[in-house]
Amino acid sequence: MLTADVERGTFRLRHATREDLPAVVQLLADDALGAGREAGQDMASYERAFDAIDGDPRHMLLVGELVPPGKGADTVVATFQLSFLPGISRQGAWRSQIEGVRVADTLRGQGIGNLMIQWAIDESRRQGCSLVQLTTHKTRTAAQRFYQRLGFEGSHEGMKLTL
Repeated sequence: MLTADVERGTFRLRHATREDLPAVVQLLADDALGAGREAGQDMASYERAFDAIDGDPRHMLLVGELVPPGKGADTVVATFQLSFLPGISRQGAWRSQIEGVRVADTLRGQGIGNLMIQWAIDESRRQGCSLVQLTTHKTRTAAQRFYQRLGFEGSHEGMKLTL
């Protein structure tokens, strides 16, 4: 999918497997917001979600691995989900939705997030999407600046209702 040299080794982006779920959950839980949302002890709900994503070609769960120089061990250090959504608005345009973007905090600022989002944008074009959308929590100001540098605009007010 994507391979690039970064400061601490070789970064590889690939489709996630079930075996990656513990690392993905850990990445999701590794901040103040995620720590309260991601229990991680019972993997059954994560496995059901993974099966639904993996079984639908319109959804991808991706992980980024880092292979340090001179070592053979790959470590999952990043993740995100990319979904392709049909729509009636915008003249029947398809759009992609980027969710759950995480990079291990020790590796932030090294271009890994940029590599992932640029790949997602390119893949969205390949899939015929005319719009890429994402949400980020209002408290994640660094993430907002990051997405703005990549050309994303805060054009809408996102709302959620927890059920």
